[in-house]
Amino acid sequence: MSPDENKIAYTVETISDDRKRYFSHIHVIDCDLRESRQFTFGEVSDRGLAWSPDGKYIAFISSRDKKTGIFIIPSEGGAEREVMQLEGTVMSLVWTPDSRELVYAFRYSDSHYIKDKEKKKEAPLYRHITSIAYRTDGVGFIPKDHFHIWKLNVENQELKQLTRGKYDDLLPAISPDGKWIAFCSKRVKVIPPINYELFLIPINGGKGRLIPTPRGLVWAPVFSPDGKTIAYIGRENDKDTMGVVNVHIWKVGIRGKPVARDLTPTFNRSANNYTIGDIGDISGGAPFWSHDSKHIFFIATDTGSSHVLSVSSSGGRPVKVTRKKCHVKAYSANGRRRRIAAVVSDLKTPAELHLIPATAAGDTNSPALMEPNKQLFSIITFPDTKEVWFKASDGADLQGWLVTPPKMNRKRMHPAILQIHGGPVVQYGFTFFHEMLYLASNGYVVFYTNPRDSTGRGEAFAETVNDEWGTKDGYNDLMAAADYLERLPYVDKKRMGVTGGSYGGFMTNWIVGHTHRFRAAVTQRSLANMVSLFGLASGDMGRGSGRYPWTDPEWYARVSPLTYAKNIKTPLLIIHSENDLGPKIEQAEQLFTTLKLMKKKVEFVRFPEESHGLSRHGRPDRRIARLEWILRWFDKYLK
Repeated sequence: MSPDENKIAYTVETISDDRKRYFSHIHVIDCDLRESRQFTFGEVSDRGLAWSPDGKYIAFISSRDKKTGIFIIPSEGGAEREVMQLEGTVMSLVWTPDSRELVYAFRYSDSHYIKDKEKKKEAPLYRHITSIAYRTDGVGFIPKDHFHIWKLNVENQELKQLTRGKYDDLLPAISPDGKWIAFCSKRVKVIPPINYELFLIPINGGKGRLIPTPRGLVWAPVFSPDGKTIAYIGRENDKDTMGVVNVHIWKVGIRGKPVARDLTPTFNRSANNYTIGDIGDISGGAPFWSHDSKHIFFIATDTGSSHVLSVSSSGGRPVKVTRKKCHVKAYSANGRRRRIAAVVSDLKTPAELHLIPATAAGDTNSPALMEPNKQLFSIITFPDTKEVWFKASDGADLQGWLVTPPKMNRKRMHPAILQIHGGPVVQYGFTFFHEMLYLASNGYVVFYTNPRDSTGRGEAFAETVNDEWGTKDGYNDLMAAADYLERLPYVDKKRMGVTGGSYGGFMTNWIVGHTHRFRAAVTQRSLANMVSLFGLASGDMGRGSGRYPWTDPEWYARVSPLTYAKNIKTPLLIIHSENDLGPKIEQAEQLFTTLKLMKKKVEFVRFPEESHGLSRHGRPDRRIARLEWILRWFDKYLK
């Protein structure tokens, strides 16, 4: 959002003609005229937009010719100018109030320290590892450098590093008077460090000062308009590695007084966006203050939706700004913050740009400003998707979405597919899901649900399964979903399939090892052997459950789907990415080899170069190939 609240800068992502790359370009729309202009062009990937406080420029991060740089472009359009080229990763561009400098978090890549251009292309001679957290999915081996806070003068390109040390400093926020920078940093002596703390430094650097907060998560700090208080997303729990404990909106005085306080202690939802789809990764945004400091706005996950809410800055019950069943994927506010720019998705829309009044039920009359897929969707006949509620075996209410083929003949019997989400502490919801629509368009009734272990319905609902995957209500709830499918008069219960990814892949493996009710299954990026997963996943499950392979080997065997491989009769397709680091492909390899040696019906599809997020933002042609493999497998056994 521009400082005068009259324009919105945003990016539109497209796919190259060869289906191997993504490009993203900056557009700016006039909110009153509803006229949009494209600002950047070519084979570029622009992101991380930041409007200068004087309204004259838009700063952004861009990848061009395999290099990353910081650019600025006039807000009225024109030629962009590169102000800094970086050999590393830059995040969180923030302007100083005088519009002269940019503050951001940056980490050098390892190649930065290699001066020989030819050696930059070579693998290192060796890697010396001293930390458990030495690699991460989508990045690979973590560079030796750490994220630190930097400041860049956009006119003379003077660059200054403001923080140093062997820890990561992230998410800078600048005080309204331009004197201070707040940021989050992992400096807790825990191996590996799970949560961040809140620090403050002078705008020109200096010794960081810890702002006392309860031990637990501190994320996305933002100053109040008077600069005396910082709001942040946080929780008072430093042991939860699964995301079960809700994160809330907190505030604290910049000198630690008033002390940190949860503004929404009775709000049994998370102040974050945990709704998943397959059009881009999960996004969200930092909270923001109203211009008069009376309210703080944030995104929360609630019963299939991700909504914008506001809470009094003195604390209390949050109020919904958006009430429609939808997924607010990202938002922005600026200036007097009377209006909110929001990227919104629903069951039939990947993304629309909305302008929403910053009031209760502000989305009541807020038609889309921009619909990038409107022309394409006008010629497509979509499957019908509807929300349904059904009963678990113990009588609990469960939420799901039923997708039926376009113009389905309800007098005929149709094959069906049960979909299981990953996480497990995320939620399916009122968002566009290409995979579900694709399968339904090819003749399947598709059912995706939020069993217990999902978020969006409170901590107790998310905590039911936790460290006993497969053995508690999660499995029973999925069987209740299968029962619901079977009872539909147009579903052939003898032609039902099951699929899921990550935790959903784990549950797919578990299901086919415990029941033969499904005719075919596809397990994706799955977990099979919890013992070998322990070391590969940095011990997250061990820390969360308090169990380790050397203290409780029986538990690891009991919760490993591989233990029950001998029971599998369902034809199983295994899909896994070769660069997946959470879990690594060895999980798929163990499962495939085991089933092959047992002479089971099993096939294995590997995707080179791809990470855990293949379905959401892998190479476009590989995303298509993945869907085609899933469809081919189900067609083979269910049609």
